[in-house]
Amino acid sequence: MAFVSEEEKTEDYLFKIVLVGDSAVGKSNLLARFARNEFYPNSKSTIGVEFQTQKLDINGKEVKAQIWDTAGQERFRAVTSAYYRGAVGALLVYDISRRQTFDSIGRWLNELQTHSDMNVVTILVGNKSDLRDAREVSTAEGRALAEAQGLFFMETSALDSSNVAAAFQTVVKEIYNILSRKVMMSHELKKQDAPLDGKTVVLQGDENQEPATEAPKSGGCCSS
Repeated sequence: MAFVSEEEKTEDYLFKIVLVGDSAVGKSNLLARFARNEFYPNSKSTIGVEFQTQKLDINGKEVKAQIWDTAGQERFRAVTSAYYRGAVGALLVYDISRRQTFDSIGRWLNELQTHSDMNVVTILVGNKSDLRDAREVSTAEGRALAEAQGLFFMETSALDSSNVAAAFQTVVKEIYNILSRKVMMSHELKKQDAPLDGKTVVLQGDENQEPATEAPKSGGCCSS
């Protein structure tokens, strides 16, 4: 969910982003690497849902990414589905060394689209790129799927940090850009609707019709 304050100078953004994918693809370690620059080689499967907030600077504005780590295990899916609601960004993660996690992407994408309130900026992430010798999913396959589904694409390694920050930043920047365009369009529409110089505007119509005066300005608040 994106929140925008009324005061432009103190404009602040909060974006909810979810990590989605099968169990043990490295979602929790991607979050740990991005948020705390930590890695847990023996980390256990996430129980339920947890989230962390990370601050980013986008074009001079402070953006807060509230990143939710949704458990990938089937028995938790009914619990975590509620947490998709309000999300404006998603990292759809698979393990390049386990093809079955790649084959599950379609199901996760469908679940994301089913439970989300709006179109979600999504990046397909092939994690564990450090496992070169154990690779079962080629980079070309990942990129082709992303292009077919209209997703961003990147391969990452939570172990050696490769592209981890870039993956999250790609999603956050695109959400910010979309929101900025909506705000600009809203401002343009307000300018077009506003009478020039505050003068009385005469509407075309019946000769006996009285002129319409300018409506009082209402307080503005921009939302996505």
